[in-house]
Amino acid sequence: MGTPRKVGVEEELLLVDPDTGQSRAISPRVLHEHRVSPAARRSEAHTDLEPELQQHMVETRTEPDRDLKRIGDQVRAGRRTAFDAATSAGASIAAVGTAPLMPAGDPPLTDHPRYQRIGEQFGRLGRTAGTFGMHVHVDIASDEEGVRVLDGVRPWLPVLVALAANSPYAENADTGYASWRQLVWSRWPSAGPAEPFGSVAEYRRVAAALVDTGAALDDGGLYFDARLAAHYPTVEIRVADVCTDVDDGLLVAALCRGLVDTAAHQQAPPDVRSDVLRAAYWRAARYGTDGDLVDPVTGDLASAAEVISTLVQAVEPALDAAGDLDLVVAGVERIATAGTGARRQRQAFEIGGDLAAVVRDAVERTGAAVG
Repeated sequence: MGTPRKVGVEEELLLVDPDTGQSRAISPRVLHEHRVSPAARRSEAHTDLEPELQQHMVETRTEPDRDLKRIGDQVRAGRRTAFDAATSAGASIAAVGTAPLMPAGDPPLTDHPRYQRIGEQFGRLGRTAGTFGMHVHVDIASDEEGVRVLDGVRPWLPVLVALAANSPYAENADTGYASWRQLVWSRWPSAGPAEPFGSVAEYRRVAAALVDTGAALDDGGLYFDARLAAHYPTVEIRVADVCTDVDDGLLVAALCRGLVDTAAHQQAPPDVRSDVLRAAYWRAARYGTDGDLVDPVTGDLASAAEVISTLVQAVEPALDAAGDLDLVVAGVERIATAGTGARRQRQAFEIGGDLAAVVRDAVERTGAAVG
């Protein structure tokens, strides 16, 4: 399988009040503090900070790299940038998939023409869809290879949802889910599992149809679970909650690279119906790794441990070739023992007794990642 493919990671982070745990819609102030900081004078992408749809959100991104350890270092540096800017603005950051505590009313949209247009075109959906994901980009050689990858990875993506589940609390309530973000995200008309495309021409035809109908603003507004990136020669996998623990995020990134490399060399993609895939996503979102999941090969229910093992076995040659196998084995064992971010949030609630304790724990662990 040759030289490991480059990987890039984007993280969406929540701005919070460090005392109350409430989300804070102050990204303009945070971004101003960033622009006047020494970090903003550096040229590396991982020391930059970007706005997002709503004002309680900021985004970081890494440079592409073949070494996941260096990706992890960049993720931590990006969080440090966000943490410093937020602190200067009187807030802090938390890497969680949804905001556990929200003040009354919808958070304001960012004052940018694109985001304002989203609010106008999609109504309250656009005003209330501020969730926090981790997007993983993996290099592809061509659009043709990219479409083959999109078709090949489809059945496996719900397993990534389960492993990255980190949003059991949202808008001042226990959702009963491990990844409520997955449910919220699926409301977008272009989100969710796409049918197999089969060719670049069909991918472009479907993309154009979604834009023409208004279901997406443009190619950047196509919210497929995996898509050809609009501005990079990559496949972008978009199903994961942002992980509080950077090592959990690196596990997901390694599996994404393994899935992409494996699918790129497959002769024919697995034949899985989209309605069955939606059920698999629902179970992954509902239970994370604490319940049975849909086996991507058989379509039957099986324990999370069995399904995760099936995934690892399916991509093991690619993981081994990229030098990621030890990272993945250790990550799977860690989650089997300690649980996902969702389980950790629930433990924080049990110990602290309220959602403010959940946010404090997330802030502390997000901050611990940057030192």
